Amino acid sequence: MQVQAPKLPRSLPKSLSEDDVEALLSTPDLKTGMGLRDRAMLELLYATGLRVSEACALRVADIDSAPDRMCIRVVHGKGGKDRYTLLSATLLTLLRQYARRYQPRDWLFGDATGTHPIRIQTAQRAYQGARHRARIMKQGGIHVLRHCFATHLLEGGVDLYTIQKLLGHGHIGTTSRYLHLIGPQFAAPKDHDPLDLLAGLAKV
Repeated sequence: MQVQAPKLPRSLPKSLSEDDVEALLSTPDLKTGMGLRDRAMLELLYATGLRVSEACALRVADIDSAPDRMCIRVVHGKGGKDRYTLLSATLLTLLRQYARRYQPRDWLFGDATGTHPIRIQTAQRAYQGARHRARIMKQGGIHVLRHCFATHLLEGGVDLYTIQKLLGHGHIGTTSRYLHLIGPQFAAPKDHDPLDLLAGLAKV
């Protein structure tokens, strides 16, 4: 008779405050192209909730900036499923600034040759560098930005089902873990969009 090993409890996702995220996104040196690339990549991860693997695999053609669309297509996300996530006007402004300097042709964030997507390890290093410069003590990798996206939307009053679809979760139970990260003061919807803090960060 085979005995199944007990399932280990899943730890709660880590998140940062909006002030921490603002400090994090302000740290790249925008006087250099590399700083602008890091800023665009980190802000995209926070403002869309993409997994880092999904962000690295984005192509220029996946950004739909038509006024009646304003979305980002995720091709073959986790589980091989396609989906769409939101594209804010603030993020689009920054991506256009990045595109003017880098002129990506295929991959949105390409390697030095432009023929392959940026490596996940490169994105992780960009996050850790920004975290240290912002003096954020909370540990964790770049996936924290995805957790921040979900948590801050919940705090802003966005419903759990919408966040589930934006994150690409197969089950609502996975998304509901973020309910444990918000305090009772956020039980009622706020008057502002939780992504409003990005409005002051697109100026370079």
